[in-house]
Amino acid sequence: MEINRLDIAKQIINDNITDPSMSEAEKFNAIGQQLLPIQELMSYYRCALMEVETKFNVLNEEMSILFDRNPIESIKSREKSFESIFAKLQRKGLPMTEASIASNINDIAGVRVICSFQEDVYKLTDALLQQDDVTLIIKKDYIRNPKENGYRSMHLIIEIPIFLAKRKKMMRVEIQLRTIAMDYWASLEHKLKYKQEVEDAAHVIQELKDCADIIALVDRRMEKLR
Repeated sequence: MEINRLDIAKQIINDNITDPSMSEAEKFNAIGQQLLPIQELMSYYRCALMEVETKFNVLNEEMSILFDRNPIESIKSREKSFESIFAKLQRKGLPMTEASIASNINDIAGVRVICSFQEDVYKLTDALLQQDDVTLIIKKDYIRNPKENGYRSMHLIIEIPIFLAKRKKMMRVEIQLRTIAMDYWASLEHKLKYKQEVEDAAHVIQELKDCADIIALVDRRMEKLR
């Protein structure tokens, strides 16, 4: 079911505004005030994305001098949509509040780093995690331990400080590091997976897994060539 902003506003009203004497106009005015802390929180996540992107840009510059090449092909960042955040909280039976969002969702701010070779993924991961203002929360290595469907990537949840006008705030960011080949497979698999009415789904799943294994082999061969 598609969720829109009106659905979200109505649910927040149900979760937080219980005074039966309030008119609809008063409720929606109150909800505007309720949303202000959430909007502020989202701006902090955008700041965290900028911080993480800067860290990787600095590492890319340094490693280009050390190794005479850039390990990073591209960096992409994204902020989870308001509707996706709401849907995730709904599935967990949690309220749409600033505290609930910050405590229960780790992937609101996401950064994807596309690298040339597998070795670069590990070098960048190690260099990032050695920085004294980076706290590792979760690390999942799907390169050495691929998912059953063949998916490969390095996943990190980290916590970093952002420095505001009068205070410091710790924010969580999800990071994915993968090679060009891994990203190619993941992007196409994502598109194919959401096709409706797929015939012979089991065959398609096996074909995707086989393609992932072939691409991983190519990745390793390219690294040997380098």
